[in-house]
Amino acid sequence: MYLFSDFISLIYPNICMACGNALHKNEDHICSRCQYNLPKTNFYKIDDNPIMRLFWGRVKLKGASSFYYFNKGGKVQNLLHQLKYSGQRDLGIKLGRMYGGELIQIAEYETIDCIIPVPLHFKKEKKRGYNQSEMIAIGLSIVLKKPVMNDVLLRSKNNETQTNKARFKRWENVDNVFEIPNPDLLKGKNILLVDDVITTGATLESCANQLLNISETQVTVATIAFANL
Repeated sequence: MYLFSDFISLIYPNICMACGNALHKNEDHICSRCQYNLPKTNFYKIDDNPIMRLFWGRVKLKGASSFYYFNKGGKVQNLLHQLKYSGQRDLGIKLGRMYGGELIQIAEYETIDCIIPVPLHFKKEKKRGYNQSEMIAIGLSIVLKKPVMNDVLLRSKNNETQTNKARFKRWENVDNVFEIPNPDLLKGKNILLVDDVITTGATLESCANQLLNISETQVTVATIAFANL
């Protein structure tokens, strides 16, 4: 299915990245029907939500949420595949702006100082051409009017992909792979930590622990999708 949708998107770029249907004149990347029907979680409206519960007893977050449910073979998976593997970087900005339109209505997001995307290792980012989480962060930044800080949290190890790893192996795979060369830049900041999808939360936990080692920082997690194992 992916190879077919990738082929179609190359020949007919004005199609919906979620369903593959033609876009109308005033639509971009995602058709209006899909925007309306994509499975929103509404977790950002609930303090005690399933994303927050993932981190209970592991890392003390100020808040955590995801925009959509991720279902295998579903439209959200199509979107993330196009974003990560088909060069559709502007789709990430689009998703970030859509998500930002929801978050800007929630009081706790008004106090965010900066947005930090989960980093890729520089070799992986060079190969892909961009960091998909940074594209989402840019879209959020446009709506929330908060700066993106994409060079303060670094991935120091080029570890294997988390895809298809068991829960414990995911935690083990991202243990001590992130570093913050200049922590003073983040002292006292209320940080929005952004990624494309959350499954076990291992990657975000590792990032958040590094950020929370800095004096007086607070971390809120936001992802586009929630893949519940």
